[in-house]
Amino acid sequence: MERLSVSTRKRREMVEITSLVAKTAKGSGVQEGCCLVFVPHTTCGLTINENADPSVSDDILRTLEKLVPARGDYRHTEGNSDAHVASTLVGHSVLVPIHKGNLVLGTWQGIFLCEFDGPRNRQVWIKMLPSIQDQPVEL
Repeated sequence: MERLSVSTRKRREMVEITSLVAKTAKGSGVQEGCCLVFVPHTTCGLTINENADPSVSDDILRTLEKLVPARGDYRHTEGNSDAHVASTLVGHSVLVPIHKGNLVLGTWQGIFLCEFDGPRNRQVWIKMLPSIQDQPVEL
């Protein structure tokens, strides 16, 4: 499993990590299969969404702020309950197909780390899941 470090600069932001994941996938030698991308944190998440227009990320963050405001009737006393709720809504992993050694994403799709309690240094774990054709068969 590969581990990447991603630094965030704001309390809430979406950082595109597509190229980092693609480089890792390409370097793995897996030609066919899937790439599992996971964050081992409770206050950030991962998503796939449009990477051509940065206003989409802004819209997502603004909408999440309305749905899960920073100040609310939360019981968790660390002051980051909203980050826990937002990361649960977004999710902590994405699974991307691999074909001919490349990530298979739509024309406008990118992989984003969604920071909800930054700035922080985050870990992104990548596990390649080769198809059965890529795995040697032991007899």
